[in-house]
Amino acid sequence: MPPKFHLVLLIHAHQPCGNFGHVFEQSFERCYLPFVEALEKHPTVHVGLHYSGPLLTWIEENRPAYFQRLRTLVKNGQVEMVGGGFYEPILISIPDADQRVQLIRLADYLEHHFGERPSGAWLAERVWEPQLASVLAEANISYTALDDIHFLSAGFEPDELFADYIAEDQGQTIRLIPGQKTLRYLIPFGTVEQVINYLKETAGAHPDHMAAMGDDMEKFGGWPGTFDHCYKDGWLEKFFVALEENSSWLRASTPSEYLSTHTPAGRADLPTASYTEMMEWALPTRVRQRYNQVLKEFGSRNEVLSFLRGGSWRGFFRKYSESNLLHKKMLHVANRIDTSPARRSISKAGEELKKARDLLLRAQCNDAYWHGVFGGLYAPHLRTELWRNLIRAELIADQQTPGGLAPRVEKLDYDGDGTPELLFTSTEYQALLKPSDGGTLAALDFRPAGSTLINSVARRPEAYHARLREIAKNPSGTVTSIHEQTRVKEPGLERYLRYDRWPRHTFRLFLFDPARSHADYENIQLQEDPGFAGGAFSIGRTTEREAELVREAPLAWHGQDDSGPRLSVSKLFSFGPAPRGCEVACEVKIGLPAALDRPLAVGIESVLNFLAPTEPDRFFQTPSGPQNLRFSGCIPGPTLRVEDGWQRIRVALHAPGAEQFWISPIETVSESEEGFERVYQGSQILAVWRPSLSTAKPWAAHLFWRIESF
Repeated sequence: MPPKFHLVLLIHAHQPCGNFGHVFEQSFERCYLPFVEALEKHPTVHVGLHYSGPLLTWIEENRPAYFQRLRTLVKNGQVEMVGGGFYEPILISIPDADQRVQLIRLADYLEHHFGERPSGAWLAERVWEPQLASVLAEANISYTALDDIHFLSAGFEPDELFADYIAEDQGQTIRLIPGQKTLRYLIPFGTVEQVINYLKETAGAHPDHMAAMGDDMEKFGGWPGTFDHCYKDGWLEKFFVALEENSSWLRASTPSEYLSTHTPAGRADLPTASYTEMMEWALPTRVRQRYNQVLKEFGSRNEVLSFLRGGSWRGFFRKYSESNLLHKKMLHVANRIDTSPARRSISKAGEELKKARDLLLRAQCNDAYWHGVFGGLYAPHLRTELWRNLIRAELIADQQTPGGLAPRVEKLDYDGDGTPELLFTSTEYQALLKPSDGGTLAALDFRPAGSTLINSVARRPEAYHARLREIAKNPSGTVTSIHEQTRVKEPGLERYLRYDRWPRHTFRLFLFDPARSHADYENIQLQEDPGFAGGAFSIGRTTEREAELVREAPLAWHGQDDSGPRLSVSKLFSFGPAPRGCEVACEVKIGLPAALDRPLAVGIESVLNFLAPTEPDRFFQTPSGPQNLRFSGCIPGPTLRVEDGWQRIRVALHAPGAEQFWISPIETVSESEEGFERVYQGSQILAVWRPSLSTAKPWAAHLFWRIESF
């Protein structure tokens, strides 16, 4: 009997830390459960299944009977449970020690619940760097699956990708299974006949070899239109039946079944890579647009496409400063935990630090660090969950470190951009002051509630915005790949495509023409002086609770030039405790060496994100009563109050002498699995003064934030 051709399927299921409960529920009912039910009917169809730790723990708590079904499939040899990082981190982005902990934790969990220790690992988003061969081998992982583009980028020919290969780093090796992009798009978006024909042609050319696919289980019911396609219309059942009907020459194998009966075809020294779409998403927007034009030009020439690929996953840190800041917060907290004297102690302090380490591991969940069709950078609830875990972990580390809660200030390059920041820490707060960006607060953590208060995202051009502007009013209802769909969750989204001039930090200084209005502010047409808004300030006197920043420069009228009169601006920040919370204040002083030839308005901006803008327990207090967080308008000064009943936090903004607070929501338009959507990223709040400036003495303005728990 001639040897059979192998179809190796590795199906990956994941929900990120902090995702909504109803998303877990819906995904389970429409995807995870029906997929396993279909598999149970076809015992000769063998597959590898990977579930991330956040999803497994949810299933264990909420759908325990599902575990028994999986145990039966594992015991019968039909399913191989595949490991990976427990909280689904991008392994190359986290500290070395945490890489091993993440891998071992999921392996231990799978062995405990399903009786077998995994020999393979799923790499989150298939992000590969060469050192991962030794990282995985040291955790007793013997294989992983990557995409064909990883191999093609290393000079492999397409017909070499129907066998596995050896990856080596520092003398340690693992086996690599190449996945086929063709299968990734055919399953389940082509016809069953197309899939079988592709496999039959491949089997003829590569007998006793394999074709592999590693991809998301969510495409079988979770993506738009796929529940009807896969289950009501029966695509998955037809596919499994077709595999059985062709069993005379085709065998659906788990990864380990194939590897145990075959030897590697040679070495694979692969470059840094991910799947094709991810490497495109990581490119800066303008470069991505040019990349798309090149792809269109050479799209029909496969021999050229193998030489075309985008950037590396780490490019998201350059593309999105918010991702970079979150990542550096994670590294900072990891270092804080690892350098605590009690880290290896068996005392109560040591036990507390174990809790801190678990919170840190949760905060390494990958989704909020990047953005494409998938990825949760634009999802505030996912970012908030990671920040919350990091705030709590760092507070525990400080509590278990002698003197760790004493007020302190550190001067360091916190975000790795080559310029120094000031990090203020106390029992009640941690604040990151960024002199190089207009002397603003980039992050403000309210530690009693584990809450990060700024946590917004700049509105910036995305390559897909052009597609949104051109979208047809009646999109096709055809089921297509998630990468090819164009859907909108509400009409008229193109009206919200406006782009910020500055990162969404707090206490930014706006000097502008008094004729400008709230509408100009909302539409990012204030034409404020760019140097004092976003330029570099010098660091002056600093204590553990205060910092003075100064800038002297010409005033650029209307943001067009720097030929205006020279101004001297100082910003004095102060931080301290207050009843049930803390107070953060910024005093701005403006000195004039010569009189101005026209009036000048002054604004100090706050950015605040309390999430879920239409929930009744989150609101602005206004003279006409509570207004939800999507409120846009003017509130008389000098005080504005905002309340978050979910986190049980109140923030009072006090700006003595300010005429008004101009308030406007920050709303991004981003692409997701469900289509284009508008997402509330917080509110921008400008305290506005129209002062009479003179050369006799500096003019001063104050903005106080009083933050309290209730």
